[in-house]
Amino acid sequence: MSTRMRDAGQSAGVAPEFTVDPAMLDAISPSGDRGGIVLGSGLKGEPLTISALRSTPTRIVLVGGLYLARQVALRAMAVGAWVVVATGRPAAWQVLPQAAGNQPNGRPSPLVQIRRLSPVDLPRPSEDAPLLVVTDGGPTPQDLFPPRSPWQTTVYVLPYLHPQAGATANAADLVLMQRLPPGQAELAARIWRLPPQMMKQLTTLKDDQVVALGRNLWRPLRLVTTSKEQQLLGPVRRGD
Repeated sequence: MSTRMRDAGQSAGVAPEFTVDPAMLDAISPSGDRGGIVLGSGLKGEPLTISALRSTPTRIVLVGGLYLARQVALRAMAVGAWVVVATGRPAAWQVLPQAAGNQPNGRPSPLVQIRRLSPVDLPRPSEDAPLLVVTDGGPTPQDLFPPRSPWQTTVYVLPYLHPQAGATANAADLVLMQRLPPGQAELAARIWRLPPQMMKQLTTLKDDQVVALGRNLWRPLRLVTTSKEQQLLGPVRRGD
C-alpha cells in the first residue's frame, strides 16, 4: 500500500507522517504536517495516522456512513487542505462550512466548497495548500474529479458496496470500511480477494470501528472523536 499508516511502534508505506496521542487532539480535529491526519486508534489504544494528502495523486474509498466521510474531511481541513465536496445532498455537508467559519469580511471561507455532482474547475493544489475532493455520488460514483496532480486526493463515498463500484474500489490507494452485512462482505471478499476470517470480521465491526485496507495492509481501528467534532457530527455511528 502506498498510503502510509503508522502507529507508535511501526509503519508501512512511503509518505511523511506524524503521531499524536488521541487525548491531545485539538479543538476541531488533529493537526499535523504534510498531510498527516489521525485516523483513529488501534484496538489496543495506540494512535494511528495516515498521510492522506501526499505529493502523488491519491484515491481513497470510504464504504460506510456520512459520519466517517465528514470526519475525514474535517481532519483534512485541520491540516490546511482545500476541501471540495461534490454531492447530491448538500445539506448533509453544511457542517464543513460551519466548521471553517467566515473570513474577516464576513464571507464564508473559500477553503470549503460544496458543489453539485457536475464537473467544475478545482483549486490548484500545492504542498502548502493540498486539495481533498470528496465525491458523494452514491454506490456507483462518476469519476468527475480523478486525482491527476500531486497533492490532490479524491475520496469516493460509497454508502454500500455495489458490483459496479469494483473498478473504483480496486483503483484506491486506501479503503476504509465500516461494518458490512454478510452479502456485502462477500462482495468485498471477491473484490479484494479476502480470506474467510477477514470477510467475517467485516460483519462484526462495532459502530466506532473501521478496517483500513490497502496493498499489504489490513488494520482494524477505532474512530477517535473530539468534543468539537461531536458537536458538529453527533455521536459516532455506522449509518447516516
